[in-house]
Amino acid sequence: MAYTPLTAEGAVGRMESCYRSAKVNPTADSIFDLSPSEKLQIVEDLWDDLAANAGDIPVHDWQKEELARRQANLTKNPGSGLTWEEVKRRIRNRHGR
Repeated sequence: MAYTPLTAEGAVGRMESCYRSAKVNPTADSIFDLSPSEKLQIVEDLWDDLAANAGDIPVHDWQKEELARRQANLTKNPGSGLTWEEVKRRIRNRHGR
């Protein structure tokens, strides 16, 4: 499946089509009427589908350039990176958790 950018209306329509085919809650008129757990289930299903077809997701030139810039910076300055534990600690400190 090739990536096709959507308008906001098209995205909502496609999401609602996924919701109807998933039969999460057949009495709801819209995905916006679903419970939080049902919405999370749809997000999880979509994420799993994207992960299974990762090759179909485009990586734009500007993203490749940014990744190359960051890799070059890390190669030049190996101490500039953070461990995963440090990243988590900073996030928790910033958000009071």
